[in-house]
Amino acid sequence: MSYQEKNTWAYGVIAVLGYGAYLAVVLARADGGPLAEVAYAGPMLTTIGAAVLSGIVAGIVLGATSPDRAVRDEREREIERMGERVGQSFLVLGGLGGLVLALLEADWFWIANALYLGFVLSAVLSAAARLAAFRRGVGPW
Repeated sequence: MSYQEKNTWAYGVIAVLGYGAYLAVVLARADGGPLAEVAYAGPMLTTIGAAVLSGIVAGIVLGATSPDRAVRDEREREIERMGERVGQSFLVLGGLGGLVLALLEADWFWIANALYLGFVLSAVLSAAARLAAFRRGVGPW
């Protein structure tokens, strides 16, 4: 498994675990009450920061333990581009969802969570597309 593939696995797993931790904290704080009344900003910023820091640490560890980290061929560059396109589409959808919620004057909780979900889906689906491409290859288009 190449350095890029290992790093993609780490990226996807960190995104899922970070969002899962955020959901667990928010749902525990809600304790059956309305979600929009939960103090969510602290847990959201903490899990985002922890995910970024974890990604950096994972990249450093994987880079230090992977002798092939500097080798990137055309196939890996194409996989990277394809994964970015997939991820960008869900980033745009999350942004549009947040915009629609803002126009509808929804509670800030829902707007922030729509944007956060867009970021997480972007990361997870980008990683999934890359991993599929590493296993099955990139189409000839």
